[in-house]
Amino acid sequence: MSGFDFMIVLPAFLAGLLVLATHIPLGAQVLKRGIVFIDLAIAQIAALGVILAGVGDLDPHGWAVQAAAGVAAGLGALLLTWTEKRWPEVQEAQIGVLFILAATAGLLLVAHNPHGGEQDLLAGQILWVTYGQLLMPAVGAAVILVLLALFRDRLGRLGFYLVFALAVTASVQLVGVYLVFASLIVPSLAVRHYRAGLKLPLAYLTGIAGYGAGLLLSTVYDLPSGALIVWCLSLTAMAVYAAGPGRTTPARVGAH
Repeated sequence: MSGFDFMIVLPAFLAGLLVLATHIPLGAQVLKRGIVFIDLAIAQIAALGVILAGVGDLDPHGWAVQAAAGVAAGLGALLLTWTEKRWPEVQEAQIGVLFILAATAGLLLVAHNPHGGEQDLLAGQILWVTYGQLLMPAVGAAVILVLLALFRDRLGRLGFYLVFALAVTASVQLVGVYLVFASLIVPSLAVRHYRAGLKLPLAYLTGIAGYGAGLLLSTVYDLPSGALIVWCLSLTAMAVYAAGPGRTTPARVGAH
């Protein structure tokens, strides 16, 4: 512990803050809309766009890869908007099917590539993020936060899916699919029984604590950072939930 240097993990911590900035308010909307697995599906589709760009030998850190991921995520958002209109009663199942199709398409595309990056896109390489990689996600996060502030609950189905796709496009290359899902869902689950005014700040504090602890422990004990952050986020969320207000249990049928 004495040899830990915070400056080494500062870019990774800043990347986590950028992801949390947009994913926590979007995660609250995901829970409210009851489409929990949309983040996995859109993140996996964005990752598929990155893989397709890699197959085309594009610069992995250039604008072209970001554009490929954004176009793929946007097309996925449009498809999910259409399926929700056409078959709303099975939207969650359709989201799951789209996720598995995108995941297996990625595996097929890198099957003959010894340097295929499917695993990196899932677990992420947050510990190796550089300051230069934060510029585009920072711009994307600013745009998303402005849109959320201006429109709040007036985005509509298509608007929400497109903003969601933009957020995931910016984050999946920084932290990976697993952390995208955890950042969206876990903090919002932790605070769901708190009063409205506390939910957002507590969710942010939960996310910040989870990322900070995960990066610290992964550096000290040389463990995979993405996986450890997911666990630290989850354990922190459990503690926040347990310390929250009491839950009311439904009255039994026939009780007087």
